[in-house]
Amino acid sequence: MSITIIPFDGGEANLDWLSLCDAFERGHAMPKAEIADTFLYRGNDTLLNRSAWIDGLGLAVKCATVFPGNPVAGKPMIHGSVCLYADADGALEAMIDFHLVTKWKTAGDSLFAARRLARPDSQNILIVGAGTVGRTLWQAYRTAFPDARFTIWNRTPAKAEEMAAECPGMSVAGDLQSAVQAADIVTSATMSTDPLIQGDWLRPGQHIDLIGAYRPDMREVDDTALTRARIFADSFDTTIDHIGEFKIPVASGAITRGDILADFYTPEAFKRRSDDEITLFKNGGGAHLDLMTSRYILDAWNAGA
Repeated sequence: MSITIIPFDGGEANLDWLSLCDAFERGHAMPKAEIADTFLYRGNDTLLNRSAWIDGLGLAVKCATVFPGNPVAGKPMIHGSVCLYADADGALEAMIDFHLVTKWKTAGDSLFAARRLARPDSQNILIVGAGTVGRTLWQAYRTAFPDARFTIWNRTPAKAEEMAAECPGMSVAGDLQSAVQAADIVTSATMSTDPLIQGDWLRPGQHIDLIGAYRPDMREVDDTALTRARIFADSFDTTIDHIGEFKIPVASGAITRGDILADFYTPEAFKRRSDDEITLFKNGGGAHLDLMTSRYILDAWNAGA
């Protein structure tokens, strides 16, 4: 059996965001994934392996090396790949560029949620954080909300201006509070440990999409935002006990585990009930989403061959 090698540019040429959302829907209708993460360390350097197995879809191992000192030598900080294995016999089917899987998994995760939780007539989308993920969110959200106007806010205004210049029609927000209050959808991808977005700023009908926090000490919204919103996650298993966005307020008693209403494995509850409610989604990622994304990428590659 030959092994397919999928590079970033060649693989991306075959993909579209709405088809990835369809792949996520199919993947979550299958038996629940078994997932595991392992970490190895040498000083500041890290080897991360994320593994997932979904009966009927196959297996994937996403491997990343993180060497923080590399940029000083003009080298990328992160290297990696994803190995995708066949469901029937465990044979290695494909090796896929790490950055391709990460890009599409991350923004696709948020888009999949927004198509169920955001009002379909949303016209104003605020992106908080002008990094690589912010640019990808602009690409993804445009497909489901083609008539929306986009605004970018970043702690460093120059970076927001740079991103706006790369994204036709995007405007720059000078004040975060005003920008949040004007938005129908707020999608945030920052490295903040202290909440940036305050619950008192929110208004009825908004959808809040949180991507940035991934460690137990990281948060992008405050307790008030959580208590004012109906709360959802991509996976209970990868967020509640692992990410500060939920872990900290659950520990303090600001919210309970029961306040997190549904994840992608409970689709009957994963929906907006009215135009006036505030919905809040935590994008925590997870190896099962890497597996679903990798399978979609390989299928699209084979279809385009």
